[in-house]
Amino acid sequence: MNEKLAIDGGPKAKTTKTIPMYPGGMEIGDEERKEVLEVLDRKYLFRYYGPEDFPSKVRQLELDFADLIGTKHALAVNSCTSALISSLVAVGVGPGDEVLVPGYTFFASAASILGAKAIPIIVEVDDSLTIDPRDMEAKITDKTKAVIAVHMRGAPCDLDSIMAIAKKHGIKVIEDVAQACGGTYRMRNADCGMRIENPGEGTKDLNSELRNPKSQIRRLGGFGDINAFSLQYHKIITSGEGGIVTTNDPMLYDRAQAYHDTAACWRPDRYGLPRYEGEVFPGVNFRMSELTGAVALAQVRKLDGLLARMRANKKRIKDQISDLPGLTFRRLNDPEGDTAITLVMFMPDSSITARFSEALQAEGIGAECIFDKGIPDWHVYAHWKHIIEKVSATSEGCPYTCPFYGKEVEYSQDMCPNTLAYLSRSIQIDIPPQMTDDDCDMIAKGVRKVAGAML
Repeated sequence: MNEKLAIDGGPKAKTTKTIPMYPGGMEIGDEERKEVLEVLDRKYLFRYYGPEDFPSKVRQLELDFADLIGTKHALAVNSCTSALISSLVAVGVGPGDEVLVPGYTFFASAASILGAKAIPIIVEVDDSLTIDPRDMEAKITDKTKAVIAVHMRGAPCDLDSIMAIAKKHGIKVIEDVAQACGGTYRMRNADCGMRIENPGEGTKDLNSELRNPKSQIRRLGGFGDINAFSLQYHKIITSGEGGIVTTNDPMLYDRAQAYHDTAACWRPDRYGLPRYEGEVFPGVNFRMSELTGAVALAQVRKLDGLLARMRANKKRIKDQISDLPGLTFRRLNDPEGDTAITLVMFMPDSSITARFSEALQAEGIGAECIFDKGIPDWHVYAHWKHIIEKVSATSEGCPYTCPFYGKEVEYSQDMCPNTLAYLSRSIQIDIPPQMTDDDCDMIAKGVRKVAGAML
């Protein structure tokens, strides 16, 4: 006989408090305090100069982050949106261009395309809840300049397919790693334009394998032409606000620097002539402050520990519910590379999703439906009202009316039916690293209890 559900008056399965999903934010402590106080004590608040000459925290963050991801360059900026816009500008996206973006991502991924004066083309996601390579290729036109490949909810895209399609059609790849910092991907196809050889032998752990030049595994943000990370407070590691650009291409790095700092403080000679065509042009101010960089610098050192704890927690929960009939899980393109920030379950039918989620919440479990038509959520394209209606800041309607584009783009709330079908059957449970084994076991117990009664 099934135990009475809490939503029907029974006892809760989980009696401990729900831990906020601020993985790095909940770990802020002495390390961050030390770095910030050092900045204040030195009065060195701006990365390029101060009353006395001190090493820049922002510059050290860039060096440490590039080493972490395994790229030649990292550029610290003031947000992930800034990182995306700088990346788009760096690869030459501008008026008349189209950029592909998945229909399940935070609105900023699409807004950044408009910020670069280009047109977002919304693409379906598949059962991994990341961009569907088949629809991606189907939507490439002679106007397509790039694709933003979002590693949504902490899990890698199908990078083998994405890189192969991009190479075939000559478009640029920008990885949006906002929600998946530290995740990895193991390439299956060596002939994808990434110059990856056969896997190395004898590697003892992840970091040693990542440093092996023959390895096919690398961190997310190390595959695309240029890539964007977030340090916003909800993310795995955080400085409250902030972003980072990574690339192996020195010219793209220079161009991203040029756009993010219109004062050209980054140049060896600020006022010198361009060293090559396209190096210097008017930009904006997306610079990161030393205080932000100090917090981020301490957080980077904590990343692998946070990932290990989230992965252990997710495995503990999933192992206890994987046998439940009628319950399936989001497909992972690379299970080992998943950052494990969330557990996504598919209901057999969308009609049960809301009721199942409400029952889990009554059991004390912080579960959420991913898509509800009646609840605005800027992670789902159907709620991007100001894009669907092509709203612009001025009456001229740019970039939609740009003569360089010369086309009519049409959006609608039902333009990506597969995306809405997957999301309407999806329930997510966040996996904070601060959860205990008891927390995990009670979550698993609650899922089993609800599934036993409703599936």
